[in-house]
Amino acid sequence: MNMKEKMKSALERFSKAIVQPLMYLSVAGTVLILGILLTNGSITAKIPFLQAAPFQLVGKLIYNCLMFLINNLSVIFCVGIAGALAKKNKGHASLIALMSYFLFLNANSITLSFMGRLAEMGPLGLYGTGQSTVLGIQVLDMGVFSGITLGCLTGYVFNKYGEKQFKGYFSMFSGVRFPFFLLILLSLFLGFGASYVWPVVQRGISALTDLIKSSGNVGLYIYGLLNKLLVPTGLHHLVYAPFQFTDVGGTLVLGDQIISGAYPIRVAEMNMPGVPFSPSTYYNSYTFNNLFPYIGIGLAFITTARKENRENTKAVMFPLMLAAILSAITEPMDFLFVFAAPLLFVVHSLISGGMLVLLKVLSIPASTSGGIVNIMISNLALGVEKTNWPLLLLLGAVTAVGYYFLFVFLIKKLNLKTPGRELIAEDAGSGDSAASQSKDEPIRKLIEGLGGKANIESLDNCFTRLRVVVKDGSLIRDDLINTMKNSGIKKNGTDIQIVFGMQVPAVKSQVEDMLERM
Repeated sequence: MNMKEKMKSALERFSKAIVQPLMYLSVAGTVLILGILLTNGSITAKIPFLQAAPFQLVGKLIYNCLMFLINNLSVIFCVGIAGALAKKNKGHASLIALMSYFLFLNANSITLSFMGRLAEMGPLGLYGTGQSTVLGIQVLDMGVFSGITLGCLTGYVFNKYGEKQFKGYFSMFSGVRFPFFLLILLSLFLGFGASYVWPVVQRGISALTDLIKSSGNVGLYIYGLLNKLLVPTGLHHLVYAPFQFTDVGGTLVLGDQIISGAYPIRVAEMNMPGVPFSPSTYYNSYTFNNLFPYIGIGLAFITTARKENRENTKAVMFPLMLAAILSAITEPMDFLFVFAAPLLFVVHSLISGGMLVLLKVLSIPASTSGGIVNIMISNLALGVEKTNWPLLLLLGAVTAVGYYFLFVFLIKKLNLKTPGRELIAEDAGSGDSAASQSKDEPIRKLIEGLGGKANIESLDNCFTRLRVVVKDGSLIRDDLINTMKNSGIKKNGTDIQIVFGMQVPAVKSQVEDMLERM
């Protein structure tokens, strides 16, 4: 295998691994909608009985608990990626990853404390300090990078040394304990090293904020671009926080009081009838890109999904679209396609920067935060003259339609693997013969088509595909695999992918059960 093939194989393994924890975000996003509806002040004001304590308790439980998951994607990635990458003993790999992450966090916090670099809590907590609290531990703000890095590292070390055996006194380090020993050392080292390396990254982002501030509409474009492009890393708040809450985003003099930051300035100017909003208010408008585009994006995914997958795609996409519309929470939907079709996310980010500039050019300082209900109520209260909100809704509708047609075109033109869209192999069987066989027989044939139990090294699944790593790719028999109805087989050396659609988790479970009995 040449270097190009090795790189491709490694990227495919990473893509497969990171999909594992993301599979649950669509479910979380669906349940989150109920929490949004029950806790949204604008909605409960219109439906008074929802203000009753039992409804509020349920709403807060759902919303705050699920947002805890979304706000702690780093640890979820760490555990999920490690388990997905592990070829054997996945539970041990996930547990080691979790313990390693705890060690990393503590090592980073202790190093910062020892160096006297722990930031002080301000009125906005740790916003703008370059640090954050993760699982109650104050550390450098690394977004999801720390979790992804440790998850990949754990998976690699576990696969390489998980069966290492020692004799005599050192026998206690044998098996899965040896990777844990190595990861103790690596986690402590990474936690310590990050204290020196990561601030360099943060200074680079800080330099960008200075450039944005001094570059007019070009800077505003870069601001909007980065606020979307950095979402998968969790580092986008390092861009918007200085503009929102410090004098980087402008200042406003009210008597003997100086107000700093785009957000506090906007709040002050909301209570100044007849006075137009300051230009700094457009730094608040990046949330426009968290609502209207996702209507078009979601509908594009549904339209371009394969016919047999369309209903399942609707079931996944509609709740995520609704979550974006009602609350502007887009992470569950972003992660659904950012790794499957990164080009689309780049295009989305490029357009996002342009939309901020367009809002400013068209003089639309209307509120864009908090979801469609909050947008309507807040802008109606301030009036058309102050916000120009009708033009905002018109632009939002045009944006949704534009995204729809653009994404449909790109997906079809480039044959992108967005949700519900899979290639059909020319030799894919109909699978009709499976109906007449026993329940276990199709699974047995599938395993035989993969070269038998001895040829299967690892087994995983993403949203629609059964992903198998085999020892010898030449033993693969499509005719036996096609005994089970599928939408295609993709082979890349020893990496085999079989498209089963949304029922793939059940197929994987049946294969695992059969392998245990063989």
